Amino acid sequence: MEPTTDFNPAYLANSLLRRRRQGALATLTAGSGDPYCSLVNVASHADGSPILLISQLAVHTRNILADGRVSLMLDERTAGDPLEGARIMLAGQAEEANSGDIEILRRRYLNAHPSAEAFADFKDFSFFRIRPAGVHLVAGFGRIVDLKPEQFLTDISDAASLIETEQEAIDHMNADHREAMNLYATRLLGADPADWRCTGFDPDGIDMAADGKTVRLDFPRRIVTPSALRQMLKQLAEQARAAAND
Repeated sequence: MEPTTDFNPAYLANSLLRRRRQGALATLTAGSGDPYCSLVNVASHADGSPILLISQLAVHTRNILADGRVSLMLDERTAGDPLEGARIMLAGQAEEANSGDIEILRRRYLNAHPSAEAFADFKDFSFFRIRPAGVHLVAGFGRIVDLKPEQFLTDISDAASLIETEQEAIDHMNADHREAMNLYATRLLGADPADWRCTGFDPDGIDMAADGKTVRLDFPRRIVTPSALRQMLKQLAEQARAAAND
């Protein structure tokens, strides 16, 4: 089925990866190869690929360690008929974090799920990253599209300095600029007033959360350095304050 022309499938797939915090994880049962599905909490890497924190005691973890092929479904969770909302079925390879990437997986996951800090360092828990092989997007009639990773993941090849200083920027915004965060959410995105906090930055936008809800504010242009991020946040704050005064 060919998609209609009034939507951007790559953008929608990336948005779901950024905004959704729970998903259905399908693995292959160790030994038999039978399908097994479980509910998991999810965060996103700077490039948008999914991050998991799972226990070695869980069936899905044992399955992954035997065969890393997985599928993850994330959905829009809109009101009304759930089948009318957008959803993606991401296929890929789940890989346990190594010494080179555990720091970024840990901090991005805990920014998205702060309560997990209570058990994240337990010996039986490990961080995993799903390396996508592709996504099947269903967004309604005439909107069914298969995408390759390069179509929906964010390019971070030139954003090393931004990623290295991400936590510093998050902490600064949450400590000193909560008013601006609330303006971003309410005036630029139309979200309800709440104690909005920043959970992540990447070259394409800001992720925010409050009271179990998540929103995504896209940048009008791509940014890859800390100085560009500061300028962008100032620009967005000015826009939000102007909107508040209208």
